[in-house]
Amino acid sequence: MESDYAEENLSTEQPPPREKARIQGTHGDQERSGRAQAPQGQGPQASDAEPLLRFDFPKEARLLKRAEFLRVYEKGKRLEGRYMTVFILPNKLGRQRAGITATKKAIGKAHDRNRAKRLLRESFRLSRAEFGEIPTSYDWVLNARRSLLRVKLDKPLAELKAIAERVKNLEIEGASGSVQE
Repeated sequence: MESDYAEENLSTEQPPPREKARIQGTHGDQERSGRAQAPQGQGPQASDAEPLLRFDFPKEARLLKRAEFLRVYEKGKRLEGRYMTVFILPNKLGRQRAGITATKKAIGKAHDRNRAKRLLRESFRLSRAEFGEIPTSYDWVLNARRSLLRVKLDKPLAELKAIAERVKNLEIEGASGSVQE
């Protein structure tokens, strides 16, 4: 029965091929160009000017090895803040270097630790002018505190600038020319 139904109601003939649906002619598609193209000689040009802002944090400006962090913790001076704890130790490199930490115990989840490190890294980068006023170069270790997660960049930046000012004042007051324990 089923085969009788198919034979009676379904056609096996193929439909004839259709002609092109688009009308070709002299007036077709006059509004459209072949493709979007800039006129010759008006492409992007490279600038030879120095960038106004630098957004890098090069390897030379970072503490990278565990031994460097431990040396700063053991021999350096500790400065407390609301959003961070800072450890500093003079170095003989002629430039300020930073190490950033955000521990699982203090901060918690990985995405929170990453955000905390980004905030501290950016605070350090934006405080270069204040660090330039300090005669001695230091290795800085910035430890994030949980309160850092509830604020935007402006508060940790202001705190780090204030800490840099304290270091500069301690250095000026101290006869040795550097912050000592």
